[in-house]
Amino acid sequence: MLNRGRSLYAACLSVALLHWTGRAQNAPAVVFRIDVENIVSYLEDTPDVSKLATDTGATAPAAGRTFEKNVTLGDIVAVNGVSVKGTLILNPRLLNMKPNPGPGAAIGDATRGNTCGGSLEILWPDGTPIGTIMVADMGGGPAPPGSPVGATQGNFALIGGSGAFMGVRGHGGSTAAAPPGRQASMMEDPANRRVNGGGKMSFFFQLLPEERPQVIAMATGPAIVHSSDSQLVSAANPARAGETLTLFATGLGPVRAAINPGQPFPTSPLAVVNSPVAVKVNGTDANVLYAGGYPGAVDGYQVNFTLPSGLVPGTASLQLLSAWIPGDAVMLPIR
Repeated sequence: MLNRGRSLYAACLSVALLHWTGRAQNAPAVVFRIDVENIVSYLEDTPDVSKLATDTGATAPAAGRTFEKNVTLGDIVAVNGVSVKGTLILNPRLLNMKPNPGPGAAIGDATRGNTCGGSLEILWPDGTPIGTIMVADMGGGPAPPGSPVGATQGNFALIGGSGAFMGVRGHGGSTAAAPPGRQASMMEDPANRRVNGGGKMSFFFQLLPEERPQVIAMATGPAIVHSSDSQLVSAANPARAGETLTLFATGLGPVRAAINPGQPFPTSPLAVVNSPVAVKVNGTDANVLYAGGYPGAVDGYQVNFTLPSGLVPGTASLQLLSAWIPGDAVMLPIR
């Protein structure tokens, strides 16, 4: 999938990376909507460990009491409207906290149902891991001030991540579960969670990435070339609608190749980017043909893509995204 003119590409990449070195990564916040289904909370309602996960039917738990633990599981089905797979895992401890509690509930100035930590592990539809977002939270009660629109409850802090989400931070909340998440005894066999059913809810996070994708900037403009002749796209040599182009970038994240962090990308096999990569032109998705680490480069990537048809002559806005995290827009001359 690499284009012709490797010497020109190598020179372009070398100049661009030198130009990029030392620039601050002032990453803006990104709104993530993560949709989850089949949510079940398994309450720790028996001291007999021999009975755990043994009942094949849907079970009703003993009433959840303050300070009781549970494990909540759910299936991640979409991120920002894109179908994915994944698992929500939370480990709440019930608080039943409010300013005016009844007997057996905790008193506090804030209203919160529980406190817990957990993770949201996101995978490609074929099961290949993309990355995991780690959270600490307080369930129930209002969403935190400044959280994304759509979050109506819960107080989540994003405390890190792995894979495409290494080093992320942020905050947010969730919708109320509709239908409500199901409560079950820990004696219920969790292998039957999808059969027995559960609730649905969406999480809305304001995510601050440690790194974001960027089209490399050269003195003459963005590092984007015509795939047909390897010449730079410029005002004197503009792109055209429907044309296949190649851009060079940084910050696309992990690749599907066995290399240590900080090591150059190999020539064979090619280091295909592990995360979903998108190119938007004037807000319309371009067709991404290939995204991978450029051989011999460290944090230097090549993306081949075809421009949407119907672009009008002038200047188009192009934005690169990896794992739903957008970079800054660059301007692309169109003839």
